Amino acid sequence: MINITLPDGSVKEFVSGATPLDIAKSISEGLARNVISASFNGTTIETATKLTSDGALVLFTWNDKDGKKAFWHSTSHVMAQVLEELFPGIKLTLGPAIDNGFYYDVDFGENKITDTDFKRIEDRVLEIAREKFEFKMRPVSKAEALDIYKDNEYKTELISNLADGTITFCDHANFFDLCRGGHIPNTGIIKAMKIMSVAGAYWRGDEKNKQLTRVYGISFPKQKDLTDYLELLEEAKRRDHRKLGKELELFAFSSKVGAGLPLWLPKGAALRDRLEQFLKKAQKKGGYEQVVTPHIGQKELYVTSGHYAKYGADSFQPIHTPAEGEEFLLKPMNCPHHCEIFNVRPWSYKDLPKRYAEFGTVYRYEQSGELHGLTRVRGFTQDDAHIFCTPDQLDQEFKNVIDLVLYVFGSLGFENFTAQISLRDQENRDKYIGSDENWEKAENAIINAAKDKGLNTVVAYGEAAFYGPKLDFMVKDALGRSWQLGTIQVDYNLPERFELTYKGSDNELHTPVMIHRAPFGSMERFIAILIEHTAGNFPLWLMPEQGLILCLSDKYENYAKKVLNLLENHDIRAQIDNRNETIGRKIRDAEMQKTPFMLIVGEEEQKNNTISIRRHGQEGKGNITVTIEDFVKIVNDEVAKSLKTFEV
Repeated sequence: MINITLPDGSVKEFVSGATPLDIAKSISEGLARNVISASFNGTTIETATKLTSDGALVLFTWNDKDGKKAFWHSTSHVMAQVLEELFPGIKLTLGPAIDNGFYYDVDFGENKITDTDFKRIEDRVLEIAREKFEFKMRPVSKAEALDIYKDNEYKTELISNLADGTITFCDHANFFDLCRGGHIPNTGIIKAMKIMSVAGAYWRGDEKNKQLTRVYGISFPKQKDLTDYLELLEEAKRRDHRKLGKELELFAFSSKVGAGLPLWLPKGAALRDRLEQFLKKAQKKGGYEQVVTPHIGQKELYVTSGHYAKYGADSFQPIHTPAEGEEFLLKPMNCPHHCEIFNVRPWSYKDLPKRYAEFGTVYRYEQSGELHGLTRVRGFTQDDAHIFCTPDQLDQEFKNVIDLVLYVFGSLGFENFTAQISLRDQENRDKYIGSDENWEKAENAIINAAKDKGLNTVVAYGEAAFYGPKLDFMVKDALGRSWQLGTIQVDYNLPERFELTYKGSDNELHTPVMIHRAPFGSMERFIAILIEHTAGNFPLWLMPEQGLILCLSDKYENYAKKVLNLLENHDIRAQIDNRNETIGRKIRDAEMQKTPFMLIVGEEEQKNNTISIRRHGQEGKGNITVTIEDFVKIVNDEVAKSLKTFEV
């Protein structure tokens, strides 16, 4: 008999050789019908895998991330089978699941795949799926695997790096592939599949290697799921921050300036500045002090911090000074600079905590193929702050930062989020610096603070920063997509590496604890996500223009100027559209710019000292006529409702 521990902590006894499917049936027939994958002691297995030892079992359905991963990886096998059928002589390489679907990298040789081939590939995949072929794993010796793939240099390279006795193939129908496992029970579960695109991809991501063709696809257990997904993609296209950023005149890119280096246009710069002022105001209440650090630093600074060892390959090339022989790097992180600010003078425990905040621009050399609008750039500004405190202050300081992050999310309409406790990899500790003792203290501090604040949390091993664990806020946008926004990190290691000290109550020198935090994360990425979340309809307090005054004719321009002056006196942002265009054209253009209020002025409004209000997106609902004072109240009430007050 074997003892199986389930996710709820319960332990059940089963006959040795029981499968995950057997265990699912013992729980409920409904679960057995829906379970499609499993993991045992942290390793992904098949539902038909026989269990012969005690361990922890997790069962996955389509609704689980790991269930989808198995589903999509299995579909990639079927697609690979079809590609071999339709394009004889191709060489298969790798076909993993990704966040949305899967891909397979293929050396097509003399063959070529185009979008005209997509439909016949999709139809053949579903034809095979309907046969309900089982996915079966089998061990293969290294010598046999190398012989089987002797004509495929990609597979033989993979096999050469594997230890004999660890190599497995996955079979279904008359097809097999080198694979370590993680599949659904049979192909029949695949009911809908679509090829999304093809693109070039270098073998193993190395541009020195041959370029392959990457075929992207996605699949679902119901046709309706695919239909809904495609509709979601269309809505995502309409909300694409690159498209809206151009239409709303927020930002641009220039090939002369350089890829991945955004240019902020007046409206975008104003929006960005308002976000900065919003956070600076809250930070001032929270006891933060603003600092400014250079855009470059000596290489030795980042060697000391550990960033050079971890990120050196992703940094821009060093800047050399011929005369002095110095070596500088574009700043990849702000924290080493802030450590040196703390080091400027001696501190007592009575002086702590010290909270340094900076909207600091940093630089990373992202490959051109990885760049994507504002979400992946080479130069970006972090709303960075670093808190230096005593161990006794850590818990309260960490909770205060959680409150600040929640205030930011609440004021910007991000209501749906999960707090991810990002810890070290449980197996590979080589990626991290510092002692186990420091890591355990830091991890426990985050776990306890998140619990005390009542956050909805998940634990992710291997997602910690190299110097400390994190609390990452995973936010769902209006389309249900998950983004990492906001992070708080506990760090015992950098203060030690920079030899930071304070004098304690015992008159001895001690090392402070350091909290890294960035509620926005990157300003560029945050604004990109905010654009897509709101479809450009930002909260009223954040809009570049809250109102646009539209004159029915140039006879009312003086009255429009009077209205504008009164609004400006009440800190309401507005402009006058005095173009020689019809009122209909002006309204359409204002709608395109997503201006919250269109203020129409004509003879009646001038005579009665009023304005006629039209809300964005309210076509067909009619205008309302109000006094300027009433309009000011409407705006102020709406701003007050959405813009929370930060309580310390």
